[in-house]
This record gives sequence, structure tokens and C-alpha cells, in this order.
Amino acid sequence: MNSMPPDPALHQTGLRANEEGEDKRKEPPRETERRERGRRIIARLIGFLAVAIVAGLVGFGLWTKSSRNAEADAAMEARVNATPTVRTAIVKEDSTPRTIELTGNMTAFDSATLFARATGYISVRHADIGTKLKKGDVLAVIAAPDLDQQLVQAKAQLVQFQAAVQQAQANADLGRVTDQRTSRLVAQGWSSAQQGDNDRLTLAARTAAVAVAKANVTAQEAAVSRLQQLTEFERITAPFDGVVTSRLVDVGSLVTADAASGTPLFSMARTDVLRVQAFVPQSATFGIKDGDAATITVSELPGKTFTGHVARNAEALSAGTRTLLMEVDVDNKDGVLSAGLYSIVHLAVRRPNPVIVIPSQAVIFNKDGLRVAVVSDGKIELRKIELEQDNGANVEVRSGLKNGDRIILSPPANVSDGMSVKTA
Repeated sequence: MNSMPPDPALHQTGLRANEEGEDKRKEPPRETERRERGRRIIARLIGFLAVAIVAGLVGFGLWTKSSRNAEADAAMEARVNATPTVRTAIVKEDSTPRTIELTGNMTAFDSATLFARATGYISVRHADIGTKLKKGDVLAVIAAPDLDQQLVQAKAQLVQFQAAVQQAQANADLGRVTDQRTSRLVAQGWSSAQQGDNDRLTLAARTAAVAVAKANVTAQEAAVSRLQQLTEFERITAPFDGVVTSRLVDVGSLVTADAASGTPLFSMARTDVLRVQAFVPQSATFGIKDGDAATITVSELPGKTFTGHVARNAEALSAGTRTLLMEVDVDNKDGVLSAGLYSIVHLAVRRPNPVIVIPSQAVIFNKDGLRVAVVSDGKIELRKIELEQDNGANVEVRSGLKNGDRIILSPPANVSDGMSVKTA
């Protein structure tokens, strides 16, 4: 093949193409830099915008808070400067008795435990717990044959002693006749002086024997009377009208009459009248007297009240509790109440001095103590008070108020001396 020489124009064209290709390969790095700078600018703009938004929000919040504080201060100043309207009440002295409630314990008016006074066995039992008895009714009978035989023997000995008295009296009568006859014979000289002395002294001895025999009879009569009383104790009788509260023996039980360790047989209680024992605090003792009326209530009997009267008191306060034991007698003939019940005693206590009763909501309690706000001519005066009694819903004021004062009910928190108020 024939070779042809290269064309110079084509050669120049190829060189230019190569240079343009190299330039195109060098252009991408500069473009990347431009794009990176653009992103940075955009990020800065976004950051500046976010900061501006946050600053705007913070500024708006501060402005809003400041506005609210200003409004609150203005409202507070308006409230402080405003004259409040309050509810008031006029106080009055109260000299009527106050009612107190005390816990009471009901007990039987009379109660007794019956013991054996004769040793033996229970042969008959007529009563049990709950049995209502009259005074003298027989509860049980004790069989005591030893005691019965002692009584028979004592009566027989009494008959012997009575016969001995008759015998001694007959001997004394004979001695008296003999002494009279002998004394005349001695005076006439028909009998010796020795015989006269014997008959006279025999009369004196026989007279003394009569006195001894009579004394024996008296002693034996006392022994018989004692044994008769003991045999009467074989019949256990009710000492008063009441009810049997406990039975401790049954038929066949052995009972002893020992004074130290006698056998208890029955317990009885008189319940037609009940004693209600209550302890009165020292503050009320001067306002209650014997004979005062009282009302009794029992929580298990709602709606029912029982009347009674103060019957007696201990006349001395307990040193530990400073309370006075007082008893109220309550009629219980219908038997509704029972001994041992827990009850409430309502008593009317006389007041030694008139007091002023005000609602508890009128009392101000703070570091200055107890005070009330008194309104006079639209101005407040705070007065210290002393309480007589706190009854919860109301209090009794001993000093600090006088009849006719106008007090504020539920005084405002910022109440102060000289404060102006309006009364509703």
C-alpha cells in the first residue's frame, strides 16, 4: 500500500480537541466549590432566620408576661385600694343555761351477792337468772340436818334449864320456911344458934342457885335463838325487789357458811330505778346542783329519751382528772333499760356570768392570739378575746366583746386595724 504524508491541518485540529478535553476534565472541581459555597450561604441564612424567630418569640413572651404582671399589679392595687364588703352580725349576751353532754354508765340502784349462812346441800332451787322477785321471795332451800339437830338439842337443854329453875326455886322456898321456923326456935331457946346459922346460910345458897338456874336459862335461850336464825338462813330469800343476775349453785351443790370462804349463791340487782354515773368536769361543777333535771339517751334506742334528776354527788373532785362523780336516778319501771348500758347524759349547766356566743367563723387565730374584727362607723377594730367554751360551730366569749358589738363574719385575709369596710 502507498503511505501518504500526514495533513498538518488535521494535526492542529487534534491538538485543539485534546486541549479542550483536558479543560473539560478540569472544570468539575470548581463547580463543586461553587455549590458548596451556595449550601453554606443557605445554611447561614436558615440559622439567622431561626435565631431571629426564636428572638422574636422570646421577646413576645417577655412582652406578654410584662403585660400580664402589669395587669395583675393593677388589679391587686385596685383590690387593695377598693373598700371590701363584709357580712356582719350583732352580738348579744346569753345568760341561759348551757347544755353539756357527758358519757354515763348505768348501774343497778341496789345490788347484792347472796352467800350461804348455813352449811349443807341445796335441796330446792326456785330462781334462775332473769327471775323477777319480790322482797322475801325464796330463791333456794338448803338442807342442813346437823344444824336442825343442834337446834333440837338446844331446845331440849332449854327445857332442862327451865326445870332446874323450878327445882332451885322450890329448894329456896323450903329453905326460907325452914330458916323462919328455926330463927323463932333459936329466939325461944328451943334450938341452938348453930342450927339457926345452918338454916340461914342454906337459904342464901338456895337463893343463889335460883339465880344461877335463871342465868342458864337466859344463856340457853340465846343459843336457841341463834340456831333458829341460822336455820332460817336455810331458806335463801330476796333482800329487795329485783331480778336475779347470776346463779352460782344448783340442786345438790354443797355450800358452806364459813365467814372467810363462804359459798356465793345468787346475785341480785334492783333495776326499777337505775343510777347513771357521770363525771362532770371542773368547769361545770358550780352550775349543777342535786335535784336538777337530766335527760338520758342511748344510741341503740334512737328517738327515745329518758328523764331523771341529779340525786347525789361525791362532794369532792378526783385529783387525777379534776372531775366530780355525779349520779342521776332514772325511773325504769317499764324495764326498757338495763344495768351496764353506756349512755349520754344531757345536763343544763347554769352560767356564773353572762357570756357572748359568736360563730366560730368570726374568730381570727394568728400569732397575736384569738381576735375578732369589730365594725364601728365603717372602720375595723381588732379585739383580743378570751373563750369560755368552744362548741365547734360557735364559741362562748368570756371577755373582749360587749353586748351590741357588730362583728365581721369570715373577715378578709388582709384585715387590719382602721381598715375601711362596707357592711352587707
